[in-house]
Amino acid sequence: MMKKRVLRLATVMLVGGMVFPAISRANDDEIQKKIDKLTQEVEELKNSVKKVDNKSIGKWLTISGDYRFRYDYLKGETKPFTDVSATFANAQNKMQQGYFSAVAAGNAPQAQFWAGNIAGMTAFSQQMTGVGTFSQAQAFLGANQQLLGGLGNFAVQVPAYEPENKSLYTNRFDLDLHAKATENVTVTARLAMYKVFGAQDDSAVTGDGNAPYFADRVGVFDGTIGHVPSSSYLDVDRAYATWSNIADQPLWFSVGRRPSTGGASSNLKQNNERPGNGGTPSLLVDYAFDGMTIGYAPDIDALPGAYAKICYGRGYESGFRSTPGNSLADTDMLGIAVIPIDTDPLRVWLQWNRGMNIFDFPTMENTYFGNTTAKANLGDIDWFGAGAMSTFKEAGPGNLNMFADFALSETHPNDNVSSQAGFQGLLTGGFFNPEAPSDKSGWAVSTGIRYDLPTKTKLGLEYNHGSKNWITFAPAADDMWTSKVGTRGNVYETYIIQELNLKPVSSYFAKTFFRLGYQYYDFEYTGSNNWVGAPVKISDVNGQMMLTTPLKEAHNVYATLEVKF
Repeated sequence: MMKKRVLRLATVMLVGGMVFPAISRANDDEIQKKIDKLTQEVEELKNSVKKVDNKSIGKWLTISGDYRFRYDYLKGETKPFTDVSATFANAQNKMQQGYFSAVAAGNAPQAQFWAGNIAGMTAFSQQMTGVGTFSQAQAFLGANQQLLGGLGNFAVQVPAYEPENKSLYTNRFDLDLHAKATENVTVTARLAMYKVFGAQDDSAVTGDGNAPYFADRVGVFDGTIGHVPSSSYLDVDRAYATWSNIADQPLWFSVGRRPSTGGASSNLKQNNERPGNGGTPSLLVDYAFDGMTIGYAPDIDALPGAYAKICYGRGYESGFRSTPGNSLADTDMLGIAVIPIDTDPLRVWLQWNRGMNIFDFPTMENTYFGNTTAKANLGDIDWFGAGAMSTFKEAGPGNLNMFADFALSETHPNDNVSSQAGFQGLLTGGFFNPEAPSDKSGWAVSTGIRYDLPTKTKLGLEYNHGSKNWITFAPAADDMWTSKVGTRGNVYETYIIQELNLKPVSSYFAKTFFRLGYQYYDFEYTGSNNWVGAPVKISDVNGQMMLTTPLKEAHNVYATLEVKF
């Protein structure tokens, strides 16, 4: 009996040992399937969340910008000259007054005399607009010697005086947008507003009712919108698309309203970051171009950060060609930049630009000269530049920043003259005194230092010089009197920047600071920042006919409150 019970127990245990593992394995397989399914669902959920997260605004759109309040005290000293525009206006008014006075007095011979003069002046002005070449200008002036001699009787001679603005206040606001559109493609835009307190035009900085002082401040035009005070409109200063990593190579292509303003070395004075591979040397170019760039940045150990690019920009669109009365060509700019080194301690740049079919006047409205537009192409200009910026960290208690830039300009005038400018050409001739076209060479140098203390105080000193025939393409530079890098003479500037010790919130580069500075312009020749007409030595200016007021020297004290976010 006992043996049977033991046998039955052993049998049950044997069967149980065979069945229970099978059941356990079945349960384990089912659980594993559920675990695998759950894991897959979790991964899908994570990927879905990741896709949604990547499409959130903070992942593809960066918003930044700056606000600036600026105070300027401006004072200058002029030389005596004859105001051309005022002279013509005076002649017209005096002739009309003489005619009506003679008619009112019943003096028929006198009325006929003035009527003849008015008709002659009208014919002169009409025929003048049809003069387009040096030889035509010579012939025209030779045929009108008698009228020109009589014009001297109406000359408006402006004695030397000291223009002054004791309190010029301005607001400037920039809004920057940077969007990652697709893989390797980004879109960058900048909206800009820049206005004078109490004004909605550019008259406060481009003139005071008298002849303007410099060509780049006669009025606001396409290349200077948002960079010269005008109105409270928010204009598109930059808007361009960039395709990078083309064919998995360090190659990029960019097109649109270009980042061709505020380049090195102007970033030091502006307390901005370095402009990167989109910038241009500020000594050569400070102009808001529409154009395109193709660049290449090879990885060379001996040349860290090196890159090169070819740039093209359109400075003036002439419209349809081969139409009656339109013989203008488009004004274009071509440039090649080679930056062999671009690191924090050292940046070196080499640049060549060519401006083709340079226009005589840009399109501007409501200026001292009325509404203007291009009427003639005057030739081409070549520019060559070389410069470097360097930072020496822990140079004493702070960091020392230094830069030096050198440039050459070479004009290649054609036979055309500008009737709007009294038959002057590309750096040739005076008003009603045309000059045979000839190439003119000019040069300029710009240098400076900025010392950054641990107290977030930055002390800067800059100097630049331009020769007699120096001409640059920088009308959008951030200077009130005129672009200092285009000055024919010397400009000395010193400034102090004090950043507030406040924690950045909106971005890593956010900061608030004050800036106090002083500029002194010592002009040696007329025509700074103007490529139309031959320069005249300042010491020789004494009553000549001129379109702009000749300044001997100028002072600018300025102070700013700036917030970058």
